[in-house]
Amino acid sequence: MCGIVGYIGKDDATDILIDGLRHLEYRGYDSAGIAVFENGQIRTVKTRGRLDDLTQKMEMEGKPAGHCGIGHTRWATHGEPSDINSHPHGNKVVSIVHNGIIENYMAVKEFLQDKGYTFESQTDTETIAKLLDYYYDGNPLEAIRSVLAKIHGSYALGIIFHDFPEKIFATRKDSPLIVGVGSGENFIASDVPAILKHTRNYYLLEQDEIAELTEGSITITDINGDILSKELMTATWDVEAAEKGGYPHFMIKEINEQPTAIINTISPRIKNGLPNFGLPNLPDEDFGKYKSIQIVACGTAMHAGMIGKYLIEKMAHLPVNVDIASEFRYRDLILDQNDLVIIISQSGETADSLAALRIAKKIGAHTLAIVNVVGSSIAREADDVIYTYAGLEIAVASTKAYAVQVAVMYLLAAKFALATDRMTEEESKEYCRTLLDIPKTMKCMLDDTGDCQYYASKFQNAHSLFFIGRGLDYALSLEGSLKLKEISYIHSEAYAAGELKHGTISLISQDVPVVAVATQAKIYEKTISNIKEVRARGAKVLLICKEDAAVDPEVADYILRIPVYDDIFMPLMTVVPLQLFAYYTSVLRGCDVDKPRNLAKSVTVE
Repeated sequence: MCGIVGYIGKDDATDILIDGLRHLEYRGYDSAGIAVFENGQIRTVKTRGRLDDLTQKMEMEGKPAGHCGIGHTRWATHGEPSDINSHPHGNKVVSIVHNGIIENYMAVKEFLQDKGYTFESQTDTETIAKLLDYYYDGNPLEAIRSVLAKIHGSYALGIIFHDFPEKIFATRKDSPLIVGVGSGENFIASDVPAILKHTRNYYLLEQDEIAELTEGSITITDINGDILSKELMTATWDVEAAEKGGYPHFMIKEINEQPTAIINTISPRIKNGLPNFGLPNLPDEDFGKYKSIQIVACGTAMHAGMIGKYLIEKMAHLPVNVDIASEFRYRDLILDQNDLVIIISQSGETADSLAALRIAKKIGAHTLAIVNVVGSSIAREADDVIYTYAGLEIAVASTKAYAVQVAVMYLLAAKFALATDRMTEEESKEYCRTLLDIPKTMKCMLDDTGDCQYYASKFQNAHSLFFIGRGLDYALSLEGSLKLKEISYIHSEAYAAGELKHGTISLISQDVPVVAVATQAKIYEKTISNIKEVRARGAKVLLICKEDAAVDPEVADYILRIPVYDDIFMPLMTVVPLQLFAYYTSVLRGCDVDKPRNLAKSVTVE
């Protein structure tokens, strides 16, 4: 979950590294550092804190002057954020930056200590640097291969050697790393935004491939030293996509981009008014053959999967189980070739989801990935992939990625319903017409956010807050609660409204805030009864319901009404005010909306 960048060329390496890291800071931001060749020596500057702290340190000490270097912005795994634990790590011989976790670092550390090495930091990364030093005999590639044979875990590594001031080396396993191809300059980076100002062309490194970069050449070899011919990729994002575009935060920009992202995602998948995915290994006739469906994801993506479960079970009458990826991978799984496993991940690099995918494939189930990043590990390894065209998402708290994941689940549910004869073609066409209409209504909601700002001001000082709902409203409440706690640091939990009386109602006392989501007509009165239960115990209630819902004034302190659609479509509508409520609450509390503490965007460690 850390950010790596490297540059070699004719321009100022320090400025390019800092700018690249700034575009990767969503991957980690508790410390930062760079190592640059200056007058033939590796000069390292690193510090605890944000990139601004690093630049301030360089203003005091002088910034490194050179044309080749590596940089890092950290999300701590081994060792607290500190100057010593910050990357790069190394000595006079070698310097490295690392994203991932070395699982056998203690064994490697003991091996090196027996050889006379001493350690300063608490990191697993320092063991890699010292192991490189141990194996290095003047041949960087042989040293790297020796190290890869010794370490276990996940890694993306940027490496420079003192003896090779005009080269950068890079390798990866289970952590993302790309090689940017410029004109008279080349790059390495954890993600495309770091290099967009300089080039859109890049290579994707595969497992244990090693890249050797000079300013005018790139050579990529496999673990055996054989030179590889790689496909040159081209980023479709532009520089503006990586900028705020006049918005105060990336999060509010991305919330406002949701209508366009949804249309971009679903329009190409609707042909002649019907859902059409065109998957090479999952033809239309196969949608009706699966006995059960397993959805696996983490965090926000898992919440999108829960919406999918409700939709598919209701519309296609297929049993669907939703599992957190970190739990799925360690269960005794009952799967076979008659089951479909759907993996949802924004980045396509989520470590637990990737491991779950590999387990499902090994068992023999068909795997379908729903991801946003073209060419990501999950996308490449799944049997089939559906790309969500959300574009670049930078805010750590996911919004538009969630919206497009949910939109894909709506189309998949219709596809399964057609395949199981639970929906006619005419019904499916009307369903798709409604789905295509929702982004226009969503845009109107985003043009008028006054109510959401007002209600945020009423709840901004809460210490704890609860969300309740039933059915689809409960699944949506989980996401609303997660968004609020992620960025405002208010303790927030979501509960199925019918479960309140089984223990959790004991948490309700005078003026405890409750956000009640009640958009499902069939169970509306049941949810209202649950709201009355918390009101009777002193809760302060914000009710979110349809515009045409009949509401007793005594039921809620505040009412936020949503444009009316059929119940099944309400989650796509209702997520907007929940996102805005979380966003404005965070702003009013003075929190760092785009970079919430202790979190990072792409979770590439277990």
